[in-house]
Amino acid sequence: MTEKQIEQLLKDYHWMINSVKIMREGLNDVGGNFTAQYGLEAAMPKAAGGHSDPIYQEFLRREKRWKKISDYEQKIKMVQDKIHLITVDREIEVLHWLLEGKSLLWIGMHMGFSDRHIGRIKDTVIRKMSHMSDTSKK
Repeated sequence: MTEKQIEQLLKDYHWMINSVKIMREGLNDVGGNFTAQYGLEAAMPKAAGGHSDPIYQEFLRREKRWKKISDYEQKIKMVQDKIHLITVDREIEVLHWLLEGKSLLWIGMHMGFSDRHIGRIKDTVIRKMSHMSDTSKK
């Protein structure tokens, strides 16, 4: 992965975690089991006509949401698989707060550093995480 891709994953991590949690709850809370009618029975012959069945349309909408959840989970796992590479205390702290969705300014105020200094630490974290990707390809 490139440094830009890793930086974007770090920026998106917090909201993706929250979205996965909320989407899972929402999709699990709503009643109805669509797999019986649309799982095995989806392969059965059907009468001619379009997909005007609103329940079927809801099934398709939910299926897309589950795929989106899976996509977010893969991205979250990519970040989590690289966290162990960060071993310096300041870098660990900055990474933690980035993953919590905090701004560089907030982290700087929390740690007593300027946001520019926090930005340099963040860049080091990203560089270390991207080198793991480079070395794993060799």
